[in-house]
Amino acid sequence: MITTGLSLHTFPLSKLLQSSATLALSQALTIFNQIQNPTIFLYNTLISSIVSSANPKCETHHAFSLYESVLWNKNINPNPHTYPSLFKACGYHPWLHHGLALHAHVLKFTGPTYDDFVQTSLLNFYANFGKLGVASYYYVGDFNEVASLSMEALCLFNEMQNSLVKPNEVTLVALVSACANQGALSQGRAGRVQEAEEKLKGMPMKPNSILWRSLLEAARVHGNLQVGEVALNHLLELEPETSGNYVLLSNMYASIDRWEDVTRVRKLMKDHGINKMPGSSLVEVDGAMHEFLTGDTTHPWTERIYLKLVEIGRKLQQQGHKPRTKEVLFDIDEEEKEDALAYHSERLAIAFALIASDSTAPISIVKNLHVCSDCHESSKLISVIYGRDIIVRDRIRFHHFKNGTCSCRDYW
Repeated sequence: MITTGLSLHTFPLSKLLQSSATLALSQALTIFNQIQNPTIFLYNTLISSIVSSANPKCETHHAFSLYESVLWNKNINPNPHTYPSLFKACGYHPWLHHGLALHAHVLKFTGPTYDDFVQTSLLNFYANFGKLGVASYYYVGDFNEVASLSMEALCLFNEMQNSLVKPNEVTLVALVSACANQGALSQGRAGRVQEAEEKLKGMPMKPNSILWRSLLEAARVHGNLQVGEVALNHLLELEPETSGNYVLLSNMYASIDRWEDVTRVRKLMKDHGINKMPGSSLVEVDGAMHEFLTGDTTHPWTERIYLKLVEIGRKLQQQGHKPRTKEVLFDIDEEEKEDALAYHSERLAIAFALIASDSTAPISIVKNLHVCSDCHESSKLISVIYGRDIIVRDRIRFHHFKNGTCSCRDYW
C-alpha cells in the first residue's frame, strides 16, 4: 500500500485497520498511530473494530481512548457513526455513567435529531441498564428488535398487523418469547410454542442459536419439555460448550421432579468437560461498580454484607418465605441448601446496596445468569420490607421488583 500510494486513501486504510484489528489489536493501533491526520471515518472504523473484536470486554478502553483523541482534535468532530459502537461497549462492563456522558456528547455534536443508528443504539443502551421508560422513547419502529426486548411486544405485534407489515418467522419466535416474558398464557400457550418450532424448521436459512434459545426459554415457561429437548439438541450442535443451555434444561427437569434426567444432564456436562458458569452480579452505588460472585468474601464490606444477609433472612422468614431448596441441584442437606441460596450473587449485591446507597434510591443490578425462583421470590419481598425498587437485568430479561410484585408477572 505504501509503494502504490494507497496508504494515502481512506478506504483502503480502513480495510487495513479492520483486518489488523481482527488479527492483533496492537498491530492495528501501531498502523493507526502512523497515519497523519486520520479522518473521523478512520477513527470510527477502528473504534468499531475494537468493540466487535473477539475480546471486547478487555479491550474497550482502547476504543474510549481513541474517542478522547477525537475530542481533543480541533480538526475533526464525532459524527453519528462514532457513537453506536461506544454505547455497545458501555454494556460490556457495564458503564452507565460513561453512556450518559456519551448521550450528552451526542446532543452536543449531532443535535437533538438522531438518525436511526444512534436512536437504536440509545434504545439498546438504556434497555440494557433497565431504563425501559427512557428506552421506549427512542423506539424507531424495528418491530423484531423491540419484540425481542419484550417491550409491549403483543401491542407492537398488533400494530404490525394494522400497519400491514407482514411478520416473519423471527417475529413469531420473538413473540412467543415475549408472551413467556409477560405471562400471556392465552396468547403464548404450548400450541404457539409448537408452531414456532415448526416455523423454525421451515425457515429458508438455518436458525441460529439466538432463535433456538428463544424457543427453549418459551418451552421452559410453558412446560413443553418435548420442544425444549428439541431446541436444546440444536443448541448443543451450535454451542456445544455453552453451559447455560444445559443448565436451563436441567432446571426444567428439576421443576417437575425428574431428578434422574437432572443427573443425566449434569453427567453430560461433566463428560464434555463443561463447568457451570459462576454467578456474577454488578451493582452501581454512587457511580462505582461493585461485582459479587456467588458466596463472595472478597469485598471490603464482606462482614457487614453477611450480617445484612442474616437480617434479610430473618425478615423474609417473618414474612412467611420458605427457601425453594429445589433450586439447589446438589446432594447436600437442607440447611446447606438454604445457605447456598442466601449467598447467590444478586443477594450479596442487594445486601450491599441496602447498606451503602441512599434509602430511597432504586437498586440496579446486572447478572450474568438467569435469576433462580428463590431469589426472584425473595427480591419481591425485599422490595416490600425495605421499600426499595430493585431492577435486575439477568441473562434473559429485566425484572423490576416493586411493592412485592415483579414486572415479569412471575414468568421468567
